[in-house]
Amino acid sequence: MGKAQIDIPKEKIAEFCKKWQIREFSFFGSVLRDDFRPESDIDVIVDFTPEASHSLFDLVDMTDELKDIFSREVDLLTKRSVEQSRNYIRRKAILSSIEVVYVS
Repeated sequence: MGKAQIDIPKEKIAEFCKKWQIREFSFFGSVLRDDFRPESDIDVIVDFTPEASHSLFDLVDMTDELKDIFSREVDLLTKRSVEQSRNYIRRKAILSSIEVVYVS
C-alpha cells in the first residue's frame, strides 16, 4: 500500500468534512495502489463526529458531492459500518490499508 495516486484537493475535502461533521476522511483500495487507472473509482471511508446524525439519503448526497470533487465514481463507506462488519477478512483488509487525508 502506498500514497494516493491522485491529487488531493485538501481544501475541498476539509470543507466537505466540516459540512458533514466528519472527523476523519480516508482513502482505501486501488487509489492507494499502482493498479489505479483513469477509469478506477475512489474508495473513501469516513468517521463522523459523535454529534453527527445522517440518513441514508445524506450518504447518497455525500457520495454525489465527492463525485463532483474528484470527477470520478466514488464508493463511500462509514468507518463504523466497516468496524461492525461480520466479514472479518474484509474488515481487516480495509482498516489495515487506509490512508488518512483529513482529521478534525
